[in-house]
Amino acid sequence: MAQEPRRTSRSSQQRERTSSRVAKRSSGVGFMLFYVVFVIGISALLACVGWMAANDILALNKPEKTITITITEQDSFGTVASRLKEEGMIESKLLFNLFASFTGAKDKIVAGTFTLNTDMDYRALLSGMSANSATKATVNVTIPEGYNIDQIFKLLEEKGVASVEELQDMAATHDYAFSFLQDIALGDYHRLEGYLYPDTYTFTTPQNPLYVINKMLVQFDAQFTDEMRQEVANKGQTIHEILTVASLIEKETDGTDRKDIASVIYNRLNNPNASAGTNGYLQIDATLAYINGGLIPIEADKQIDSPYNTYMYKGLPPGPIANPGLESIQAAMNPNKTSYYYYVLGDDGKHSFFKTYNSMQNFMATQKLYQ
Repeated sequence: MAQEPRRTSRSSQQRERTSSRVAKRSSGVGFMLFYVVFVIGISALLACVGWMAANDILALNKPEKTITITITEQDSFGTVASRLKEEGMIESKLLFNLFASFTGAKDKIVAGTFTLNTDMDYRALLSGMSANSATKATVNVTIPEGYNIDQIFKLLEEKGVASVEELQDMAATHDYAFSFLQDIALGDYHRLEGYLYPDTYTFTTPQNPLYVINKMLVQFDAQFTDEMRQEVANKGQTIHEILTVASLIEKETDGTDRKDIASVIYNRLNNPNASAGTNGYLQIDATLAYINGGLIPIEADKQIDSPYNTYMYKGLPPGPIANPGLESIQAAMNPNKTSYYYYVLGDDGKHSFFKTYNSMQNFMATQKLYQ
């Protein structure tokens, strides 16, 4: 009887060991199942992330879109990446940054305006914003007749073609290979005033300022033909004098009276002792606007001591005050033959012309514009 409990105890311990082994086995199986599920989940997630990354890198499955992006010298690569993401060109700034760093393309991005689209993968986007990009945006710039050089340079900067500083430096210091500029000294960018031909030009953005200026000079060279140059020489004039007169006409004309304005200028220049009383002074308000910063001239401006002040100095100013178009150049070469020494703008927006100062004053007395 004493041994019976001992067998019962051994059997109980055996069952406990068996239960423990079963529990451990079940636990191990559960862990393995969890591990397998975890691995499969991670793999699926990585596959999904990889697929999304591949789509982004290779520009797959993106909605069709084309943008124009302008990059300045101050923009960082991160700023550019942010714009691309905002425009839907890329999905991941981090991935784009890593790709650019790995391929060495990050430092090849340059300032400019570029046309990009969602068909372009990472490599194409980066190449499309480089110095040799074929996607540089083009811009048409129309230079109005009568714009002075400062207005032209400001317009070109606004259009993203080149900065005012770059253009001024290139105008002042580069010796352009044109015969009509050979007698004009380097040093002041205004030396090209009158020679930047008004027209519509197509430029990529940005554009080399040397190319920009040269393109306008080439156009002037083409428009001012050999026949015109010979005609100027035959009359004992120079191209510079013709352009100076033409610029005065361009700034004064109402659009229909160029040759009559030309006749007034030449009458005053060629007959300084005439009874009209002009005494060789051109007295053209447009020259005052040239020296006062483009403001409407006032009486005080006539006291500005400048060789361009045609109220203070006799004869032509030192050079053009604007860049004239072909009609004004032709008017300067072939003025009407008149006895006019004065003209004034009437209430109808047109100029009336007079032989004497008194007749002009009598006309002005009848105009509301002067009352």
